[in-house]
Amino acid sequence: MKSSLPKVLHRIGGRTLLDWVLAAVEETKPERILVVVGHGAELVTAGLPDKVEAVHQPEQLGTGHAADLALSRLDALTDDDTVLIVYGDMPLLTSQLLATAVAARDGHAASLVAFEAANPSGYGRVLRARTGQLERIVEEKDASQEERKVTEVNAGVYAFAAAKLRRALSSLESKNAQNEYYLPDVLPIMTNDGGVSIVSADAAEVAGVNSHDQLAEAEAEIRGRINADWQRQGVWMQDPSRVYIEPTVRLAAGVRLYPGVHLEGATAVAEGAVIGPDVFAVDSAIGSGSRVWYSVLRSAVVGDEVEVGPYASLRPGTVLEKGSKAGTFVEMKNTRVGEGAKVPHLAYMGDATVGARTNVGAGTITCNYNGYEKFPTTIGADAFIGSDTMLVAPVNIGDGAVTGAGSVITHDVEPGALAVERAEQKAIPGYAQKLKDRYPGKKH
Repeated sequence: MKSSLPKVLHRIGGRTLLDWVLAAVEETKPERILVVVGHGAELVTAGLPDKVEAVHQPEQLGTGHAADLALSRLDALTDDDTVLIVYGDMPLLTSQLLATAVAARDGHAASLVAFEAANPSGYGRVLRARTGQLERIVEEKDASQEERKVTEVNAGVYAFAAAKLRRALSSLESKNAQNEYYLPDVLPIMTNDGGVSIVSADAAEVAGVNSHDQLAEAEAEIRGRINADWQRQGVWMQDPSRVYIEPTVRLAAGVRLYPGVHLEGATAVAEGAVIGPDVFAVDSAIGSGSRVWYSVLRSAVVGDEVEVGPYASLRPGTVLEKGSKAGTFVEMKNTRVGEGAKVPHLAYMGDATVGARTNVGAGTITCNYNGYEKFPTTIGADAFIGSDTMLVAPVNIGDGAVTGAGSVITHDVEPGALAVERAEQKAIPGYAQKLKDRYPGKKH
């Protein structure tokens, strides 16, 4: 990957590659899950779920060595126990495929997943006997020219009879081009000790990730799966290829998503909401019938029938109640806007409470920070805040109060009162010409 980050910790669709693999594995209901870690062991281990155990492989001596280390951490195993082994860089694996591999092991010593590769370069070739049964797996570096022509390749997903695997691993040797202990080398032993079943898979389902272009391809596949599933559940998308939904997001039937929508984390969108174009929402809730477009939401709560945007930024702690509005070029932080209240454009509301049905004029801001502390602003219901009002917190504006345009409000305003703060306007006749005369030959 040409990255300081361990490969399996690269992210697609809101999860690491390893997280996607673990999610598929967990759906097979295993008794224990172990992850063998080598390169970047500390980082990989730190990201594992609590119920997943890390097994450190200080020297990377091959997949057979890794499997042996993992088995050494397990209790006594019998042939009735199944050990499922997968790679950590195969995010497109499904639980259905893994369940099929486990089921195919029943009555056999092992099962493996194989696929037909358009370009088999780099894969271990599946060599079959004339009967069609598995003969062995040969790695490309050890394969003859004839063997390299084989296009059926090993995906690296196995289900083993546990005790038989343990016995077979004890006889592995590292006499190969890489001087490693290859896990596939146990398969000939298994062939003679109960047989090996081969499960065929689609190439896309077992694709590994070894470069950033492959990472992007896997991301596109994951996105397609997620979006298709939501479409089947009644979510409308104008262009699914340009909608990005993490697996933790929840959507109701009837939601409409336009291109450029990114929904992440614990975001939830209710029925009839229209999102996009170009919306980023993380850990936010969007209510029924609301419209959000060209905007950014971070840990915000948008109630029912609310309008957000275009070009609004809702920061953590923002709550917009039913029928309210945060309009064009409006920023809010830790602010509650009451039912039916409107902040239509060009305003900043920080650490504020805006009462029901209140209207906040263009250019209004809450001056909530003195360089050391944040202070609250409270605006009552049915108030009218004139354009370009500076509300210097802490300050309270009463119900039904009005502020004059361009005022700097530093004191509380009583309910129903008008507060105006302006210096007397002065005019200096001829000033423009005098100023021009100071700079002869220059244009402004």
